[in-house]
Amino acid sequence: MPVAPDPAEIFDRAVEEGDRRLDQSLLELASTSFIAGFTIVFGIAALGVVDALVEPQFGDVAHIAGALAFGVGVVFLVVGRTELFNENFFDPAAKAVDQSGSWLLAPLIRLWVVTLVFNLVGGFLFALVFAVDGVLPTGTAHALGRTAEEIVHRPTKAVFASAIVGGALVSLLSFLLEGVNTVGSRISLAYLVGFLLALGPFDHVVVTAIHVYFGMLFDPVIGYQTLVETIVVATAGNFVGGLGLVTFTHVTQVRGARKSGDADES
Repeated sequence: MPVAPDPAEIFDRAVEEGDRRLDQSLLELASTSFIAGFTIVFGIAALGVVDALVEPQFGDVAHIAGALAFGVGVVFLVVGRTELFNENFFDPAAKAVDQSGSWLLAPLIRLWVVTLVFNLVGGFLFALVFAVDGVLPTGTAHALGRTAEEIVHRPTKAVFASAIVGGALVSLLSFLLEGVNTVGSRISLAYLVGFLLALGPFDHVVVTAIHVYFGMLFDPVIGYQTLVETIVVATAGNFVGGLGLVTFTHVTQVRGARKSGDADES
């Protein structure tokens, strides 16, 4: 039986993966981010379809069923090795810490800005395809519009707090993926995190923004100002949860372990 790696080994794996991500050309980064944006729409559309099919017969159980369907979208992202905002917090940050050089700040900002922008562009464009009349089953538009209304009618502090949880959850996925050695384990982790993300539902800026955009397409009451405000608040929460909680604490854990090891050797 393979032995699970310790936190230091996970960190070393993350440094290697972070180096790969930071070393992407602009064209490669934009392309993989665009692919991630439209890929996650499959999960959102599946959530809407299942919700619409299950809700008339089973009521609130439809929310659980929809979350189970959404998990497939995260599996597509992980298996396809695409670039999703927030999921790419831990690995590049680990590389930056390991490098111990301030020069990595610019590549980090480049990575996160390009990823977020092209995630949203890819997601919004593919949402337009799904919104064409007749593509989605009857009732799906209503289900997706209802989800969007629930998102935008929450208080700002609720969206921010939910985004902290969502950011922590998705960044935790990045950390956990470095701790497993098989494709099956990666698929299982991705599916579970996708399920939990939708079950909350907890806000991930790209997923939440695409939900709201679907609402704009199916419910003209939601406007662009609301969409922009949601993106800003969710992004801030994702940074706090993804970088402030998960990434910072795991990096601190490894650095503390290394100092303890150095002290024991001396």
